[in-house]
Amino acid sequence: MKKQLLSFFYAFRGIWDAVCTEAHLRFHLTAAFYVLLLSPFFELGAAQYGVLILLIAAVIAAELFNTAIENVCDLVTKERSYYVRLAKDISAAAVLVLSIAAIAVAVVFFWNAAAFAAMFGFFAANPLLAALLLLSAVFAVIFVVTGPGKIRERISKNRKPKG
Repeated sequence: MKKQLLSFFYAFRGIWDAVCTEAHLRFHLTAAFYVLLLSPFFELGAAQYGVLILLIAAVIAAELFNTAIENVCDLVTKERSYYVRLAKDISAAAVLVLSIAAIAVAVVFFWNAAAFAAMFGFFAANPLLAALLLLSAVFAVIFVVTGPGKIRERISKNRKPKG
């Protein structure tokens, strides 16, 4: 049982390490957050939510595989290599293909003028929620650009040593 629990720990640590180091992963996570946050305005069915969740998971998993491949390539050699470039470019292309498919599905699911009007009407009638949404967008940009690892580094550098 301890071995299984440790494997979960290592998996979550891998996710955390990737979130701390990979801006593209942070972008995908942020996009997923807003898609799921605003999706109730579009009255999606259970099957549509299932597709959204599977696509979100697939894009994030592809980004994690891409990160792993890039890290292994960097470990193997620091020199320029045709095969390393090929491996990195192809793994990035896999993420791109999946992301484009996810965007296409999102356009099909969310291309609804009445739902957009209802969403804008809701936020116009609730300015506090609109302000919170805008504030969250500011934090989202900071999260994508800097990431939690860099924020943590800045905090620890600014702390004064005890004693």
